[in-house]
Amino acid sequence: MAQNTSPSRYTITAALPYTNGPIHIGHLAGVYVPADIYSRYLRLKGNDVAFVCGSDEHGVAISMKAKKEGVTPKEIIDKYHGIIKKSFADFGISFDNYSRTSAQVHHETASEFFKKMYEQGDFIEEETEQLYDDEANQFLADRFVIGTCPRCGHHEAYGDQCENCGSSLNATDLIDPKSTITGTVPTLKKTKHWFLPLDRYEGFLKKWILEGHKSDWKPNVYGQCKSWIDEGLKPRAVTRDLDWGIPVPVDGGEGKVLYVWFDAPIGYISSTKEWAEREGKDWEPYWKDQSTKLVHFIGKDNIVFHCIIFPSMLQANGDYILPENVPANEFLNLEGNKLSTSKNWAVWLHEYLEEFPDMQDVLRYTLTANAPETKDNDFTWKDFQARNNNELVAIFGNFVNRVAVLTHKYYDGTIPAPGELTSTDKETLSSLKSYPDLLSNSLERYRFREGSQELMNLARLGNKYLADAEPWKLIKTDEERVKTIMYVALQIAAGLAILSEPFLPFTSKKLKGILNVQSGKVETSWESVSSEDTLLPAGHIINKSELLFRKIEDAEIEHQLQKLEDTKKENASTTNSAATMENKIVPQKDTITYDDFSKLDMRVGTIIEAEKMPKADKLLVLKVDTGLDTRTIVSGIAKSFKPEDIVGKKVTVLVNLAPRKLRGVESQGMILMTENKEEKLVFVNPDADGVLNGEVIS
Repeated sequence: MAQNTSPSRYTITAALPYTNGPIHIGHLAGVYVPADIYSRYLRLKGNDVAFVCGSDEHGVAISMKAKKEGVTPKEIIDKYHGIIKKSFADFGISFDNYSRTSAQVHHETASEFFKKMYEQGDFIEEETEQLYDDEANQFLADRFVIGTCPRCGHHEAYGDQCENCGSSLNATDLIDPKSTITGTVPTLKKTKHWFLPLDRYEGFLKKWILEGHKSDWKPNVYGQCKSWIDEGLKPRAVTRDLDWGIPVPVDGGEGKVLYVWFDAPIGYISSTKEWAEREGKDWEPYWKDQSTKLVHFIGKDNIVFHCIIFPSMLQANGDYILPENVPANEFLNLEGNKLSTSKNWAVWLHEYLEEFPDMQDVLRYTLTANAPETKDNDFTWKDFQARNNNELVAIFGNFVNRVAVLTHKYYDGTIPAPGELTSTDKETLSSLKSYPDLLSNSLERYRFREGSQELMNLARLGNKYLADAEPWKLIKTDEERVKTIMYVALQIAAGLAILSEPFLPFTSKKLKGILNVQSGKVETSWESVSSEDTLLPAGHIINKSELLFRKIEDAEIEHQLQKLEDTKKENASTTNSAATMENKIVPQKDTITYDDFSKLDMRVGTIIEAEKMPKADKLLVLKVDTGLDTRTIVSGIAKSFKPEDIVGKKVTVLVNLAPRKLRGVESQGMILMTENKEEKLVFVNPDADGVLNGEVIS
């Protein structure tokens, strides 16, 4: 499929954040900073851009949080919508429109979308058995069921997706499912729903993605799509039995709402409508004109919705364009551990700005320079400090400060007229002109890390030029030559002011203030850096220098590390306390008889061979001598044990468990495991270090 190389306009979407908590650095790094860089860049290039987002405010999580806090769902969404919207504004995320899915325009848009598909016969209606929490007296949305993934053995797979192996699931596929609301084992109960038959769209998806985007989509995105399509797609329910959301707008839909994954991506369309009405524009070309380029910025946990489900919805509707790219990022970890909102293992944006006021660009730069573009990456406070002190302060800030200070010292802030340019001057100015294309090459391919380093290389070019020319020494012997040196250096500073805007918007604004750049007097477009011989003309007066960045002291970093250490201790304390009351978290199962227990055949066995399952991070393939025979058992323990460390280990084996195929290998039994207080798997042994009373054996 040919790329849209010269689109008439761009529609850029960023994943709708869920309004049940504030924004942290993982959200910024994964979605919002790269989307903002791309949108700002396109605007600087003179493109017509609609950059839209909004709060995702439906789903059972909202109503459950409201019940827990004794407030209405609207109070929850209003609270977090305000916090999230402010965080984005504070960090310079330049949405053209930030909406919310509780808005009337969204309810109308999603309802119309559903009704059109319904009238076209795009859904199938079925009565199925769904998981039901008898204690909570409600059907369970997929994200409120947790269990063992039938494909990779991961013990904490959700009812719609396993985040370990990436498989798309239905809640009823899970092994040993549990309700995350009450901790009870759900029952099956009949209910009627409408389904999107994704299997009808396999041919379309194969042609559009597997053939059309093999060369231009990121390997992690393409690979996930290929895996889902190759496995064979199944119908997915588009409605749910809930009381919070958009009512199903057809007969028989009473008491049901549109499933949140169906209504949320339509939020991009309704947000565009809201923006267009405010701006006096027509929204339809941004979603229905083939000369528009549509790009979705998301995290990897949303790939299935944006590459399989939403495009199938758009294709079924018939009026809409498809995304040209979905440059999903992987996950960002924090100091070696997975970000966790429930465990407060995060850097919250509102807290960051309290402790590092006016330093948004330092965090933006660090997250971009270390972005999880192709693999999960780690944010560390030491790296944050190093990026600031060694790059932003020592390279970028140092160059700008030198130029501004020397211009005022020698010429009272007036840009001098240059003399004859040397070959070095000409090469330096020629290099400056090459940077817009260098950066464009990175940004057009969604390589924002690479782009951030090219920007820093421009600052390095300026520093090297000044360091080699040494105008502070030459001023004593050759004042005319110094005028030329400072003129060239000022052109580089002007180039930095323009090209840094997508990455460092606050710094760019401050630098333009120092250089006294006002629209209409001095060229400030992206193209001007490569096309104009002069960005700041002789005779132009600049303002006094001010520091663009400040040094971050060790004590500030130690404070942040101590906060995380305190969080670790608090989590450990909570875990230990909870372990003594385990029945409140994982209730005792129904009473059984001796006859029930006697059906379980548990034997002592010895692991005689162990190896990793190919392409499965958590699975080990074990050969176990049970005394009865030697059998193969697939166990999801690879995160806790190396194969070579467990050969010869005595284990407890449930030998009469029905065989099950995992990744094509038949597993003939189960190794009994539990977890210690660090949530690491251990073989069943009450004396093992860290195993507490009440720990569940599974």
